[in-house]
Amino acid sequence: MDKQYNHQIAEQEAQHTWHKEKTYSMANNPGPLYSIDTPPPTVSGNLHIGHIFSYTQTDIIARYARMSGNSVFYPFGFDDNGLPTERYVEKKLDIRAHAMSRSEFIALCLKETHTVEEQFQQLWQRMGLSVDWSHCYSTISESTRKISQESFIRLLEKGFIYRKNEPALYCTTCRTSVAQAELDDIQKSSFFNDVIFKDENGNDLLIATTRPELLPSVNAVLYNPADTRYQHLAGTYATVPLFNHKVPILTDEKALMDKGTGLVMSSTFGDTTDIEWFKKLNLEYRPMIGLDGKMLPAAGILAGLNVAAARTKVIEELQSAGLLVNQKPITHTVNVHERCKKEIEYVMIPQWFLNLIDHKKEFLAIGDRINWFPAHMKHRYVNWVENIGWDWCLSRQRFYGIPFPIWHCKNCNKIIPASIKNLPVDPQETKYAGACPQCGSTEIVPDTDVMDTWNTSSLTPYLCYAQFNPNAESVFTDKNVADFIPMTMRPQAHDIIRTWAFYTIVKAWMHDHDLPWHNIVISGHVLADSKEKLSKSKENAATSPQGLLERYPADAIRYWTASGGLGHDIAFSEPQLKIGRRLIT
Repeated sequence: MDKQYNHQIAEQEAQHTWHKEKTYSMANNPGPLYSIDTPPPTVSGNLHIGHIFSYTQTDIIARYARMSGNSVFYPFGFDDNGLPTERYVEKKLDIRAHAMSRSEFIALCLKETHTVEEQFQQLWQRMGLSVDWSHCYSTISESTRKISQESFIRLLEKGFIYRKNEPALYCTTCRTSVAQAELDDIQKSSFFNDVIFKDENGNDLLIATTRPELLPSVNAVLYNPADTRYQHLAGTYATVPLFNHKVPILTDEKALMDKGTGLVMSSTFGDTTDIEWFKKLNLEYRPMIGLDGKMLPAAGILAGLNVAAARTKVIEELQSAGLLVNQKPITHTVNVHERCKKEIEYVMIPQWFLNLIDHKKEFLAIGDRINWFPAHMKHRYVNWVENIGWDWCLSRQRFYGIPFPIWHCKNCNKIIPASIKNLPVDPQETKYAGACPQCGSTEIVPDTDVMDTWNTSSLTPYLCYAQFNPNAESVFTDKNVADFIPMTMRPQAHDIIRTWAFYTIVKAWMHDHDLPWHNIVISGHVLADSKEKLSKSKENAATSPQGLLERYPADAIRYWTASGGLGHDIAFSEPQLKIGRRLIT
């Protein structure tokens, strides 16, 4: 034996032995099934120490279960589907998806994700994770596309999914609709602008707004029915400044008497209240912001400007016309897309939705049947479910993702799903064979949207079952699936309780009226020097797998494990690492 221990050689030999002897295969570890719904990391950049900590925690649980006599099913997945991967490829190659053909861009995404996945796997193997690498899935693979599309069709048939031309959250930067769970709230400085409208007699009506660029889309002026200051305006009209179109003056309880002047403008759309008024009061639809974030031709003097420039322009015009009385600086909360941190808009486009609002009680009941570790993390789930205000918008106007297996009849608008036996299918690449089953028309067009990536990630228990029983014809109808789902345990971070945990619970209930897993283990974050979480997108972590291993020694991981930091955010200093080294020696 060598006098000096060389860890690099020893680690390589160990990895070779584990692989050759299939050390972590279920076949070599008989006993009761212990299944782990492993988090598939997003293939959108480099891993960092936060990933290492959370996966180390999972691996400790897996090893303990295996040593306790269980047959541990511990697969691994790669989340290489959707917007995060698109943005990663666009940034790395300095390209834009909408500037090239769809097929060319998809080919680049597949190539780049394959390279990153190989790097990820090498890192996990160097870390010694006891994963069974013979069970590995991708969220963009052919088998996954089949499962995701089959789930969509089955839930459509059950009535959980519907399509509607509906106001939806839209990111003009990423050029796609987004779900409520993909929003972050930020505090932003702005102004309350006191703007002069005119009543039918030419008298001034003062209205305060933070979004004067939406003046061309105003469709009503409202006041609270209990506000005595404006009772004389009932049933009359107001003229919108600069754009000079007339809108009705109406009443509604959501117009707050103590906010601004008590008069409020409704537009399409500035916020969710505007959407509520649009539906409730049957107001005119006046779209002014395009999908590219620029003002439409109907916006007149603002046409072609982005929102920020349009706001500046309209304020200048109001000041010049003597129609801006006052500006009051404020700080208020705005919704931004979690990916790009840009403000979202509300646009009306045909979208696929999954019904959440009608089933909150069922989702809460399922949450009560799951064991949460730490227990207090369940409160985050409950708070999220109780405060959901929108059904889940599944549609994304992107290139790289799983397409909806749907065609549409141009003549009668019949929705025509693909046959489950023919999945997976890309309707843009596959012409519908035959005529419309409803009207007989041959004018059949494909659905052009792709699915929200969470619509697939929420199916990981079923993706795991496809690995566990690869001979199953369908993971939703196989007679043995009930013996596998609920799985034993789901490990994940606390920031995606509202997305991954919630959506997985939703799908398991809708497909099987059961739990997705019996236990959920929530981990915290490792914080950067700025006290924000380490994130690939924020580039505040190590820049490569090799750099990661050089920068963060295994001592730090062992210290974290000994610290019992489940569900907590952890910021490490050098003194803490020194303490950790003493704890394990």
